[in-house]
Amino acid sequence: MEDEALADIADRLYAGALDDFVAERAAAAKEVATQDKDLAAAVRGLPKPSVAAWALNMLARHRPDVLDGLGELGTRMRAAQDSLDAPALRELGRERRTMLADAVDIARSVAQEQGRAIGDAMASDVEETLRALTADIGAANAVASGRLLKVLSADGVNDVDLDGTVALPGLLPAPSARNAGAPPAAWRSTAPKAAAKVTAPKTRTTPARGSQATAAKPRLEAVRQTPRPASPPALERAKAALAEARAAEEEATRLAADLQDQEEQTKAHIAELQQETLELRTRLKAAEERLERSRKRLATTAAEAKQAARAADKASRTAMLAQERVLRLGRN
Repeated sequence: MEDEALADIADRLYAGALDDFVAERAAAAKEVATQDKDLAAAVRGLPKPSVAAWALNMLARHRPDVLDGLGELGTRMRAAQDSLDAPALRELGRERRTMLADAVDIARSVAQEQGRAIGDAMASDVEETLRALTADIGAANAVASGRLLKVLSADGVNDVDLDGTVALPGLLPAPSARNAGAPPAAWRSTAPKAAAKVTAPKTRTTPARGSQATAAKPRLEAVRQTPRPASPPALERAKAALAEARAAEEEATRLAADLQDQEEQTKAHIAELQQETLELRTRLKAAEERLERSRKRLATTAAEAKQAARAADKASRTAMLAQERVLRLGRN
């Protein structure tokens, strides 16, 4: 099918290096232009992703397990929201914060391995998109496709706006066609991988005059996003968001109290250390004074010892001379 050929090329482009995207897109369009001008036009119309979206595409292709884990967490969070289970939402909120931090670190590492470092601002966009993944099945499907064009955002009440955020949206599985409890791996695009060779489509018969205008349109225009299922009533979504917000408030209040206790304990410990430091400085000063006095006594003692040694030497010579005189007088 021609859509499969377009998907093959798109997968190859969105799996490649971001800096090479434009050149690779032009080369791919040129390659198929002689056999299918419409396909070539559709390829030329594939948008270049933002840096943050590219990083997420790399994460989807090289570490899909990260998205699987977040998708499974999102399923549990939506179940807790539906039942207005505040304790479960509080616990899941803590789990999501940890998983998001780990996922962003992995995304930055994968992007670095693929030749492009992402800064803190783009890392924040990556985290916001992954948070949207946990809140909305359609967002999870878009991220898992590996063809994301822009970052996503979720407010916890309304569905994530996916317009213009993913290439070839009509080739994504419909949200209603999959089990809402299935992990992202079960509804990731099954298009051939980037390394697959794109073959020229079979020769087609000339379309009738009335269908030429439609055939001439790029496939990106012809592909339509599959209608999404009806959203739950706004009141139910608002109640779920309120339950999650209250759970987050309770968690934040508890965390603030814990941190305040830690602050008081740290202040008390600092005061103890300051007192101990003062005492040690006093002891050090006293020891230095004793050391100085001992040095002075040592210098005085050394000088007296030298003087005593000289006096002893002089007395020894005097005694020797006296002995010799006694001997002389005795002989006489």
